Amino acid sequence: MIRRLIIKLIHWEYWPFWLLYLPVFLYYGWLAIKHRSFFFFTASNPSIKFGGMFGERKSDIFKLIPQEYYPNTAQVTKGDIERAAFSAERIGFPLIAKPDIGERGMWVEKINDQKKLQEYVESCPVDFLLQEMVSYPIELGVFYVKKQGHEGKVTSIVRKEFLQVEGDGKQTIWELVNEIDRAQLTANLNSDFLRKNGDQIPGEGEKILIEPIGNHCRGTKFLNDNDQIDDGLNDAFNSLADQIPDFYFGRFDLRCKSYEDLKGLKNFKILELNGAGAEPGHIYQPGYPLWKAYRDIFWHLAVLSDISAQNRKKGHSYWSFRQGFSMWKSHRRYNRLLTNS
Repeated sequence: MIRRLIIKLIHWEYWPFWLLYLPVFLYYGWLAIKHRSFFFFTASNPSIKFGGMFGERKSDIFKLIPQEYYPNTAQVTKGDIERAAFSAERIGFPLIAKPDIGERGMWVEKINDQKKLQEYVESCPVDFLLQEMVSYPIELGVFYVKKQGHEGKVTSIVRKEFLQVEGDGKQTIWELVNEIDRAQLTANLNSDFLRKNGDQIPGEGEKILIEPIGNHCRGTKFLNDNDQIDDGLNDAFNSLADQIPDFYFGRFDLRCKSYEDLKGLKNFKILELNGAGAEPGHIYQPGYPLWKAYRDIFWHLAVLSDISAQNRKKGHSYWSFRQGFSMWKSHRRYNRLLTNS
């Protein structure tokens, strides 16, 4: 317990969301006063519900993206084992199951067989997606913004390093995991994998993947790859974004074979597209200064503000307070359903 507390105090990336974002909330309040609308961001991406801040269906967003750019995906109604089994047979195991509306990796699971699929269907409390497991080696979060009258540009790249251990021929997987600070704070230490394999002793130099889901709150290390941003990458994402109706601000979560292939828009798949609620993930690079993180968040919020105002002038209105507050309450109820099931 003391070890966990010390790690949290030293590394701000593990601070509670409400504490880390307190200055951000204050800045957001100023922007809301400036726009005379608490929900000004709803105009940022007019084709995405609520601008993509939260509560949007992933299945609706995939309909906006050319099919060749995202994995084979099926939408399944809660509890529909027949539809799930049919879709899994078409997609093939292993696959990824995730809530159609979801965030922070809740209820995202790698499904290896029919038995695990049935368990997921019987327990998942909401509608969900089954998605092809993409095998490309690099997983990225690429933030893109486009103001009216300007070329769009990539403003942040985070590369995801999945939680794994390297064997020494002496220690068990459990012992190796216990040596990793990140694992103590974010990994699911009660996962099926660790329960079944935790007592095994990997050979010297053998690498064991502990968590297959690339989410920060599930042990993934976020690495700053902003040095990869260049004209070629900007051109590629301008071309990609132009094929998505009314998309101006957000983050592409994707897997690719290489940066060179990504610049040619080949050998990559979009796993998710996040709108106004997206973060520039590079700020979670271990050791990244907190003041720089706030600088980068504030800059992106300012751009969100400008894009929303520009889209309002084009005829896309902000949601009213009543509409937005109703959406917020509905999303809170939905998240309680996910967390309490």
